[in-house]
Amino acid sequence: MVSAGLDGHVAVVTGASSGIGEATAHVLAREGATVVLAARRRERLQSIADDLAADYDAGAHVVPTDVTDETEVQSLIDATVEQYGGVDVLVNNAGLGREGDVEILDTDAYRQMMDVNCDGAFFATRAALPHLREADGNLVFVGSFAGQYPRPANPVYAATKWWLRGFAHSVEAAYGDDGLAVTVVNPTEVRTEFGSEDGDAFEETFDPGEVTEPIEVAEAIAFAARQESPTTASEIDLYRRDKFGHF
Repeated sequence: MVSAGLDGHVAVVTGASSGIGEATAHVLAREGATVVLAARRRERLQSIADDLAADYDAGAHVVPTDVTDETEVQSLIDATVEQYGGVDVLVNNAGLGREGDVEILDTDAYRQMMDVNCDGAFFATRAALPHLREADGNLVFVGSFAGQYPRPANPVYAATKWWLRGFAHSVEAAYGDDGLAVTVVNPTEVRTEFGSEDGDAFEETFDPGEVTEPIEVAEAIAFAARQESPTTASEIDLYRRDKFGHF
């Protein structure tokens, strides 16, 4: 049975081809939303869209997008508005983590994280804001535990998540009076492809049940997306229960 929690809503999800983004697409579709899937892997996105249609009889639209390209991001939002008439929910999920302390991190890895985690979220937010404001919509950012506490092993990644959190709450302050809801969802480790750029992905490093699963983060995102004016879930921390014992 499909819930009507987001019935009639149009949701754009970046980084939708795997992990948290893929799980979020499923949960939002289950809740009744039409989901626009954005990432670079067209075939993977189409496969997910087919699953959404089969599992939930949900509308799904594939728009291959590199979030570091502002023209592609603008085209993503334009295509969504042209197809569906507006945007009710934007999930800024696309993200990239690279290991390395400051002395050894090469410039390409630094630029990749800044481009995806900061520029990508900015481009998507800027493009979607007029439509989200018109809809009294929900803008959700996938942050991180690393955006709240120091991360000696990957300080640049942590800095991008601090930037993301500061940007999100500043947008919240700027547009809350207009009815826009903004949420930052901060997970600790999640069993996804994260980490594969420099070694084993978290989905290989951790066993099922050892850390957070993508579906758990997706449920938190859906909770944020269901909030109606005048309420917002400003920040949701989704931590592994023993995290502070290892901090």
